[in-house]
Amino acid sequence: MNDVETLNLQQNVARLQALLEVGRRIHATIQLDEVLRVALEIVVRELEMDGAYFTSFPFSEGRIPPHVLLNWNGSESGGDSFRFALPNQAGEVLNELVVIPREGISLTLEESDFLERLTLQIAIAIENARTHERILHLQRIEQDLASARVIQRSLLPSLVRAVVGYKIAIRSISSYEVGGDYLDLLRLPSGEEVMIVADVAGKGLTSAIVASSFRAAFRAVAMAGLPLVEVAEQLNALHYAEGPEARRRYVTAVLFRLDPKSNELEVVNAGHNAALLWTTPEQGPELLEATGTPIGLLPSAQYTSETYALEEGGRLLAYTDGLTEVFRGDEEFGIDRLIETFRAGPLQAEAALDHIWTALEAFKTEPEQRDDMTALVLLRER
Repeated sequence: MNDVETLNLQQNVARLQALLEVGRRIHATIQLDEVLRVALEIVVRELEMDGAYFTSFPFSEGRIPPHVLLNWNGSESGGDSFRFALPNQAGEVLNELVVIPREGISLTLEESDFLERLTLQIAIAIENARTHERILHLQRIEQDLASARVIQRSLLPSLVRAVVGYKIAIRSISSYEVGGDYLDLLRLPSGEEVMIVADVAGKGLTSAIVASSFRAAFRAVAMAGLPLVEVAEQLNALHYAEGPEARRRYVTAVLFRLDPKSNELEVVNAGHNAALLWTTPEQGPELLEATGTPIGLLPSAQYTSETYALEEGGRLLAYTDGLTEVFRGDEEFGIDRLIETFRAGPLQAEAALDHIWTALEAFKTEPEQRDDMTALVLLRER
């Protein structure tokens, strides 16, 4: 090997060592703006370029913006620019590294080759940094949703207070971390029980927020002691007044007022699916159909109520459509199966809900719950 070949080999080894070193420095961080800053410093200071920048990356506040050039000698750059593409793993161009040599000096073949190899390292580091940012973003979303789920669960009645002569059980399971189903129980100063099962249009976080707002309104209006029809009308007016977005998230709801002294149950159904009522163990079920439009859909909706006398052994099931819209292939569980499941179930409130959920699990073939599922069971004891 002659001296020229030896010198070329030494130069190649030196360039390789330099490339390994700059690669180590670039990959030493997974913060995107730091990756870009280090890459520019290497290009400008190590290769003594007049300036370098990326074409479209936004930098964080306090960092060097992409239109400002880094200069190794602190002067304004004015030389010709050379562009090097930064591809992602699919071969698509993520961005471009623009390099400006000192005025009057062009890139050598070795410098150009070095920069091409360097841009591959930069592209990998950028992809890693972006992946890291996406993971952090998703983790923050998951943490926020977990907190929202805890808060929403805390808004459900923490316990079902005993009602003389009756048993009540409730259950609500969201299809996502949070959902738009709402269930509540209130005891009025008169000793009457006001109950509601509701479903906000849509799913997910937006519906959950609307459900929380609806809860506050319902509690305020119901505790005022208004007739049940006026409670529904007041809720409708308040919800509609919230504006167009709230109207798109209208609420179907079925409201009950139970007087345990007279054993009378008053019902208002605001666009909700029919509740199931057996006034006696043998007679029924009566389908408590809608007597008005969903809450918040129309500005001046009117509602009517029906009152039923509950005999010993009478029972009620109110639910959201997540219970009937469970599928086995194209076959829906449906209202008829729900009636038969409830009819054949045990005469204890909590056990009746267990029986319904067991039947739903046995019926469905879908791996995940499609919709929020909420139910209330009321039984008059014998």
